[in-house]
Amino acid sequence: MEDIDHDAFERLVIAELDLLPDDMVDGLENLVFVTEDRPEDDSLDLLGLYDGVDLTRRSNYGFGELPDRIVLYREPLLAISADLDELRDQIHVTLVHEIAHFYGIDDDELHELGWG
Repeated sequence: MEDIDHDAFERLVIAELDLLPDDMVDGLENLVFVTEDRPEDDSLDLLGLYDGVDLTRRSNYGFGELPDRIVLYREPLLAISADLDELRDQIHVTLVHEIAHFYGIDDDELHELGWG
């Protein structure tokens, strides 16, 4: 797939976020969505990352905490997408996957649900 610049990629991520069901996003709190070109290890293997304390482990989590982050990596997502429609689909699946981690759903459960 041809390269899509950072701003265009970010717009695609926002558009896909807007399409997610309300019951999935209404519980998201103290969370930011970020787009980056590649993971820190510079690989193309990781499509997204949830960085934070999931809801099942937030015992004393409260005011003053830095927000959790969901990061979507532009270059790895472009590398696995043949066209713009497939890129949108991959962004959607990656968002659902990482949001599931926010709610405390691990990779094994995601695979069982068909989102892994």
